[in-house]
Amino acid sequence: MIGECIMRRVIFNQKGGVGKSSIATNLAAISAQRGLKTLLIDLDPQCNSTQYLLGHNFEQSDNNIGVFFANTLSFRHRNRKKFQEYAQPTAFNNLDIIVSNAELGDIMSQLEAKHKIYKLRDAIATLKGYDAIYIDTPPAFNFYSMSALVAADSCLIPFDCDEFSRQALYSLIENVSETRADHNEELEVEGIIINQFQPRASLPQRLVQELKDEGLPVIDSYISSSIKMRESHDKSLPLIHMFPKHKLTHEFVMLFEALHPGFGVASELDAEEVSAEV
Repeated sequence: MIGECIMRRVIFNQKGGVGKSSIATNLAAISAQRGLKTLLIDLDPQCNSTQYLLGHNFEQSDNNIGVFFANTLSFRHRNRKKFQEYAQPTAFNNLDIIVSNAELGDIMSQLEAKHKIYKLRDAIATLKGYDAIYIDTPPAFNFYSMSALVAADSCLIPFDCDEFSRQALYSLIENVSETRADHNEELEVEGIIINQFQPRASLPQRLVQELKDEGLPVIDSYISSSIKMRESHDKSLPLIHMFPKHKLTHEFVMLFEALHPGFGVASELDAEEVSAEV
């Protein structure tokens, strides 16, 4: 455990469009709603998690992860802020965010050349007062995703049930294993999150069963495909706040509880009140 944090989780997949930002943001929102002081760190230059929580027209400032990394490139900066100061509150109780910046890609080669891969880990170690940290990553195995893996206790891998995702999964797990061996021996693959699952289709069922048969750590709580997710993005409201009784929200709550055995009970969402509308 680093600092006062209970768990540092990175949500990572090298393939785009698998729901990383949606999963990171909704798990963080449920964590905060359950009373855990929670921080979401957005390392993706696309800023999806940032926009999800703060709105599509969020005001960019110097309190972003790009400025933090840029400041590690030179000792000439004066009055350098503490990492704690990059965190800003959201509209939701107990939930803070360190926002991303579209210019992250401009400095990545400099960060790599100067071997700054441990800077995020060291910065997180200085944080005070948080119970949980979720780190959203870009859809690539690059400096930023590696920084997140170096800084994390565990890795959650979204999987969207197609053959291309399956082939990419093996490479991803190898990369995580290599990062653990070289940089972070405490890192573990906590689980594979089945996202956009269609229970009535044969292909998703077969692929998931084959992953289980191979001994991969598939989490039994699956996330369905639903238009409610896009509506949640559009309104910049996590599901637990926008659709607290919906089936999709219930699935995220079940996922959260699978990751936190004994923490809360799913019955808080009355099964008779959960909407099955997609």
